Amino acid sequence: MRSLGLLTLLAACSAEPEAEPVNGTANAAMPVRPGALNLSAEQMAWIGVRFAAAETATEIAIGTVPVTVAPPPNARVAVAAIIPGVVTRTLVVEGDSVRAGQPLAVVAARELLTLGAGVEQASARVAVARANDGRLGQLAREGIIAGARADEARAALREAQAELNEQRRIVAMVNGSPASGTYTLTAPIAGRVTSTAIQTGSPVDGTTAAYVIDAASRYELTAQLPERLIGQIRPGMAVQMGDGVRGTVSSVGAVVDPQTRSAVLRAAIPAAPGIVSGRSTSATLLGPAPMGAVIVPAGAVIDIDGRPTIFVRTDKGVAARTVEAGEKAGDRAVIFKGLRAGERVATSGTSELKSLAGQN
Repeated sequence: MRSLGLLTLLAACSAEPEAEPVNGTANAAMPVRPGALNLSAEQMAWIGVRFAAAETATEIAIGTVPVTVAPPPNARVAVAAIIPGVVTRTLVVEGDSVRAGQPLAVVAARELLTLGAGVEQASARVAVARANDGRLGQLAREGIIAGARADEARAALREAQAELNEQRRIVAMVNGSPASGTYTLTAPIAGRVTSTAIQTGSPVDGTTAAYVIDAASRYELTAQLPERLIGQIRPGMAVQMGDGVRGTVSSVGAVVDPQTRSAVLRAAIPAAPGIVSGRSTSATLLGPAPMGAVIVPAGAVIDIDGRPTIFVRTDKGVAARTVEAGEKAGDRAVIFKGLRAGERVATSGTSELKSLAGQN
């Protein structure tokens, strides 16, 4: 039924040369495909033609390269057991997202009991030193003893207090609970647990990274930049992945590998759905657009007789027009010549229009 309708529509529309653009100089360098299709709005709606306006381009795709997603060097941390012990409880597994300070595992350690006893002893010494300081200080003020003895008592109090603070600092640093003889491993940053090396009942010490956490807020793309693009790509330029995630080129290697004839490119990208460390994909490198270039939806550009072509809205319908197109970036394509900003182009129903144009 649809093919019959298309034939009927074909019989109803006629082709005529496309009128010159209002600004004749804008497209003078590009050939214009002869033949405009006289179609009413109802006919175009029937075959599913929709339009979008061409927009002034600010950047263009320079090239597409394969990339690997990884966390940047300063966004990966290892969580080690500071005090040797035995894991009594694990609270996260590989792949879990964690927040900064979130408990990861509980470790039983005999040294925590020793630390607890040391805290109690230091607290007792502070209490004695404080009482002695108060008593001798009062006697010194009354002139009963020399002031030097009061100064010695004050120094002894400060020394005892410093020892107690050090004991408490060690306990706090490992999130320890001296009463139970355990301490808790916690996440130093927010991110995703990418590696676990412990399980309940296993011994741990400071030589093993119990967990590895990658920061979830940013990632790094690593690519081999072809030699032909090295001079065109600079730090600060934009990079875009196929799913629309955009980042910024952070560095371009200055040395060309003699085997691959490429240099290492690195780019920073934010976290987004589908961005997973270790994933291999591709990314488009973007640079400043030349004057006069416009952007259209990628679906607007089709191939007719081996030439990039678009269908432009006219007063009587549409007209096929040959253009000079650049590389597509995601769902958008850049047009260097043959189209002006503001002109409306067909973004759907282009296959039907191509069939009609081929019959006229």
